[in-house]
Parts: sequence; C-alpha cells; structure tokens
Amino acid sequence: MITQEENTLLTQTGRGTPCGELMRRYWQPAALSEELPLDKPLAVQLFGEELILFRDGEGRAALIGRYCAHQGVDMSYGRVEKDGIRCMYHGWLFDACGKVIVRGEWVEGGEKRMEVGQPAYPCVEAGGVVFAYLGPGNPPSLPPYEFLTAPAENRAVTKILVNCNYLQANEGNIDPVHLSFLHRNLQDSERDQKRSIPGASVSPNTLAGKDQTPAIEVELADFGLRILTTRMAGGDKQYLRVTNFIYPNLAAFNGATTGEGYSAHWHVPIDDQTHWKYAFLFSRERPLGDELRNRIRLELDDDHRLKRNRDNRYQQDRETMATQTFSGMGFNFQAQDAFATESQGTVQDRTQEHLVSSDKPLVAARKLLLKAIQEVSEGRDPPHILREPSAAHAPKILVIAEMIPAGASPRDYVRSLEKRRSPG
Repeated sequence: MITQEENTLLTQTGRGTPCGELMRRYWQPAALSEELPLDKPLAVQLFGEELILFRDGEGRAALIGRYCAHQGVDMSYGRVEKDGIRCMYHGWLFDACGKVIVRGEWVEGGEKRMEVGQPAYPCVEAGGVVFAYLGPGNPPSLPPYEFLTAPAENRAVTKILVNCNYLQANEGNIDPVHLSFLHRNLQDSERDQKRSIPGASVSPNTLAGKDQTPAIEVELADFGLRILTTRMAGGDKQYLRVTNFIYPNLAAFNGATTGEGYSAHWHVPIDDQTHWKYAFLFSRERPLGDELRNRIRLELDDDHRLKRNRDNRYQQDRETMATQTFSGMGFNFQAQDAFATESQGTVQDRTQEHLVSSDKPLVAARKLLLKAIQEVSEGRDPPHILREPSAAHAPKILVIAEMIPAGASPRDYVRSLEKRRSPG
C-alpha cells in the first residue's frame, strides 16, 4: 500500500514541489500548434503557473508570464507585434525572452532590453504541438518519438480536458485488465470489425473479453517501463500486447494503427486537480484518412471538452449495457476513461487501495517516478533525458498486438522482434 507521503510526492506538481521539479526537467506540451495564430496570444496554465503563448515576428512560439511585470495587467489581451507582445495598459513591450524592450533617442544605440521582465521559457514545435521547457539550465533534446516525427499527413493530434490529477489518468493507460471490462463491446462494432490481428480469426475486442485475467509482465527500459500482456486465445495461440510507460507522464499503447504505428497519451497538469490529455495517433506506412484522423476528436466540443462528461453522468444508457457496451457510455473510449479516472476523485487517495498482482505495472511505474524524484532532489538528471538529438538516440518504443504460439515466452518473442527490427 502506498503511503500518504508517497501519494503527495507523486501528485503535487506545482513549482517547488518534488514532482513538479521532476516534470520541469522534460519538454511538456503547452498547446496545439493550431491554437496559436500569428496575431493572437493564448493564455495557458502549466503546473499551476499562469502563462501566455504568442508567436514572434518569425512565427516562432514564445512563452512568458501572463501578467505584466509593470502593474500586473493580463497580457492575454495584449497586442502581438513583430518584436514581441505589448501590454494594453501602458504599452510595455516584452520580447520572447520576457525582457522589456525600451526604444527612444535617449537610449544608447536606440534600443535596450531591461532586466525587469516576465518569466520566460524555451519553446519548440513538433508533431502539431508547441512544447515548452520549464526547468533550469539548458533544455535537453526533445525525444524524436515517431508520433512527433512522422509526416504531417501520417499523424493526428488533439487534446482533451480531464478533471482529475494527471497520475491516475496515465495509470489507466498502463492497466491492461480494464480492457476486458470498461472498454469491452458486447458485440463487435463496425470499428472492431475493421481491426484485425494477423493470425487471429476474431477482433481484439473479442480476445479481450474472452480472457479477462491476462498474464502480465513488466520490464525496465531506458524510457521507463514496458508492459507485456498475454491472453489465451484458444488452440495453440496466445494474444500478446506490448504497451509502454514513458517518463514522466505519457504512455504508448495499441490503437487504430497498431502494426503500422501506435497511439500515445501525454498527460500535462494544468494544476493538481485538472490536466490536458494530448492524444496522438500515427502510421509509419500511410497517410491517415479522414475517418482515422477524426476518430481521436470524436465526442469533443470545440473547446476540447468531452460531450459525455461528469455533469451529464457521461450519458450512460443502461439499456445499451445489455446489448452494446459493458459501460453503457457509447463506443468512444475517451469518455469511458474520463469516467473511470474522474470518479476516483480529483486526486485519488491511494492509501485506500487494495492492489492485486495484475496491478504490477502501476506499482512499478510509481516506484520509477519516486526514484526519479529522488534523483532530481539530489541534483542529478532524471532518466530519459536526452542530450543528443540524433535518431540513433531515439527511445525504442515497441507497441505490438500479435498472436504468438501458446507456449512461447513473451519476453523471448519481444527480444527476437527487436533484433529483426534493428537496423543492420
């Protein structure tokens, strides 16, 4: 059982908290690129800190404190200009580094950047997302995850507001057992029928329902944790799924493009009670059609909030629980996930849990996070900090859903698969 102290360490992410300091050592999504036009700032909140995003004269994203250093006026109303963003109240102009630009004949050289200014953080864009680094010193390289580097036509991304702490939502990504219940359709939908596993005569949905107590193994990886789940599929076969926990707040798992790509969720705290879930989908092999591209946006309002939500009890229909879905909450798993994690409370009290052996991925991931928090507190880099930007240093994220022989070792199978996929 986790202690209250450990639960607090893992869930509090504000500035100065141990987990907050860990999170700030990594690049974190700040907004979708499409949310940030050239001529309008965007107010964002990350880890409890109120900030403003805007594009400079070159179109590059910049992130500074939201409230003017002069008298605290809200800069989300500011004017975006070639050299920065100007406060509406007294005209103070802030550059991308948060410094006040002063111009005039009385200034030597005609221009000066004053020491007074706003907090400012580096930004980069990749995969349709603006990333920010809120930590100390020089930022590391942004990991070249495939869902960020794939051609634009081969990937899709959106974000979803979730009303709970980031941790319980990310733990849902690495919990294999709930697929047999929360996400199970009582009969295959059209979408289920389109998804196939080589060597299987039935859908992943049917396989998850057939064996509701899978065997689960975990193993350490340089990026975090790899989870191997096997379900008996009858005859001489077993169904193997491989998913991943990635430091410090994201996961890669099977989705609509498994076999040619995968899905990923990146859970970014707004504060300790709410977070944005950035949902990615990509293919290595082909452009995504409209049906796939729009799938991750299903049942979302224009403000990225779920239409099925806590206020309307996720539109649960108990009549459909008899014939359509286990949950009665439609066929979209995002709403089902929101129900499960939001109903645990805004911050789950893990001291009241009664974990069992199938929860080993959660236990292992928590231990890794606590160890990483300790490393940061001792002045060291946490794991999965990349200082080399080359593809050779890309994390080797393996996401699969395959049929393998019933007597095969999942670990040995994954090892052989890695060797076959390694270059040379």
